Amino acid sequence: MSETIKTDVVIIGAGPVGLFAVFELGLLDIKTHLVDILDKVGGQCAELYPEKPIYDIPGIPFITGHGLTDALMQQIKPFGPTFHLGEMVTTVEKIGDPLFRVVTDRGKTFEAKAVVIAAGGGSFQPKRPPINGIEPYEGKSVFYAVRKMDAFRDKRLLIVGGGDSALDWTLNLQPLAKRLTLVHRRDDFRGAPDSVNKMRALVAAGAMDLKIGQVTLLEGGDGQLTAASVKGNDGAVTRIECDAMLPFFGLTMKLGPVADWGIKMEDELIPVDTGTFETNVPGLFAIGDINTYPGKLKLILSGFHEGALMAQKAHRYVYPDKRLVFQYTTSSTNLQKKLGVA
Repeated sequence: MSETIKTDVVIIGAGPVGLFAVFELGLLDIKTHLVDILDKVGGQCAELYPEKPIYDIPGIPFITGHGLTDALMQQIKPFGPTFHLGEMVTTVEKIGDPLFRVVTDRGKTFEAKAVVIAAGGGSFQPKRPPINGIEPYEGKSVFYAVRKMDAFRDKRLLIVGGGDSALDWTLNLQPLAKRLTLVHRRDDFRGAPDSVNKMRALVAAGAMDLKIGQVTLLEGGDGQLTAASVKGNDGAVTRIECDAMLPFFGLTMKLGPVADWGIKMEDELIPVDTGTFETNVPGLFAIGDINTYPGKLKLILSGFHEGALMAQKAHRYVYPDKRLVFQYTTSSTNLQKKLGVA
């Protein structure tokens, strides 16, 4: 087990609302670590609509999801938050007053005086391909994300999918793999044209294989793949020997383990006090689309407001003996020094 990471606040979710919470907490000298199941920051903005225009951010007539994420990252840079990406929080346990233990699916353990859930509608989780008997192989030789490229060195790899993730990992892992086969249900790809062209060039050069069809059967034992059967559109079945399979079928939004953390829930949402955005568990907050209260609007700007009020109450847990004096960034030289603009 890795050593316990101690911090002031753990934020679960690194979307726009979670990122802005770093800013509001940072102004109050509160240190943060953020955990997100995605392999990059930005949440839904970055994953689902990076190029989609957003028109309702105050003072910004037009910005993309990617642009908003970049701007928020620049804004919170002075506070040096630590990110733990590609990880899912599995347990949140209250062990003191105030003190929480937060554990992820990669074995990391945090201790924090407050926890902020900014997980949007839940956690993004990979869609499982419709292959009977795939479950015993998951996490052992079937993987939905690449965390360490070197783990696939000299392996016979089967990548399944036709979008950017499948193509990007095909191009990145092909030089490492003993042999790589890309499987897609049709000879038409959704990914970037340049990636498609590079993949086809590798196929033409004999450096990798491309099979059109669908994986219908897995072979192996004790979680270790040995081969997979691919049924082509003409009905013919091809057996492909492989050591690992990476299916990229997109992401789906699921509540995940939040429901098991002892928090009061209403229709898979978390009720909060609108003065502090605290849940029924003292020191545990919920901001953004994951929460609910009378008049709730699922807007990014609403999440920003919630993060500002949350920070005021979180300060009491982090600094119980320190009086909080409200200050404005426009006039406080103290805050301006923290932001590096004084």
